[in-house]
Amino acid sequence: MKKFALIGIGEILWDILPSGRQLGGAPANFAYHAHSLGEEGIVVSSVGQDGLGKEIQNKLKALGLVLDFITIDKTHPTGIVSVMIDCKGIPDFTIHEDVAWDYIPETVELLKLAKRADAVCFGSLAQRSPISYRTMRNFLHNTSEEALRIFDINLRQGFYSKVIIEDSLRLASVLKLNENELPMVVNILGLEEEENEPLGVLSELYELKLVALTRGANGSVLYSDGQKSIHDGYSVKVVDTIGAGDAFTAAMAIGMLKGYKLNHINTIANRVASYICTQSGATPIIPYEIRGLI
Repeated sequence: MKKFALIGIGEILWDILPSGRQLGGAPANFAYHAHSLGEEGIVVSSVGQDGLGKEIQNKLKALGLVLDFITIDKTHPTGIVSVMIDCKGIPDFTIHEDVAWDYIPETVELLKLAKRADAVCFGSLAQRSPISYRTMRNFLHNTSEEALRIFDINLRQGFYSKVIIEDSLRLASVLKLNENELPMVVNILGLEEEENEPLGVLSELYELKLVALTRGANGSVLYSDGQKSIHDGYSVKVVDTIGAGDAFTAAMAIGMLKGYKLNHINTIANRVASYICTQSGATPIIPYEIRGLI
């Protein structure tokens, strides 16, 4: 059976955690989890020509991911993020600037990849740089009409703007955001705060196939074509929540590509994400019993 091609384009980096260094970057995590769940997950990003960059390449190989679309930047260092974890396992990020993934180049091979993508996940963070911004936009414009274009908004520090958010929503067919980001997006876009169904407003305004709201330990809400699915999540012992949202997005995308009903998509996405919360770091191996649900 042919595997779906799910692409994560944008930042790849090292999360510097109190417990040590872990591979990070939402698009890279998305691609890894798509791969771990049995599909073809591909990372599009850039690393520096330095020790940390070489370690990322080695880590991706060890995880079973290809390096075909990881470029080596000879001028800028590999990206790092300093992470502090609170008593509830919630991370606080300090993202360093002017790094390799700010300079993702556009290539002929990359545009060919876009044409065969079944889904592509992108965020706002890597669009902070004009070079990566242009590369990501052209990649999205070259995807097929049927491809899922998932805007996993990931509002980090001050690395976003109304223009980036609005333009990304116009390019997207799916929006994923968390409960902290929703009121920020409502405010940035100037939507009516008294709206009872902001997910529906966003869906209609930007002609989205699906809007996903993650609510941490309280599960998630999916909204599609006037229908809503609410899942209360799973109770687990949390080690940290890093990568859980990206795992949710990957499982959700696969469920959509397989044509699952909304409630089933919500169930499998929560199940995968809850497992990630029980592990340290963003890229643990997903066990067979969970992979088998998808």
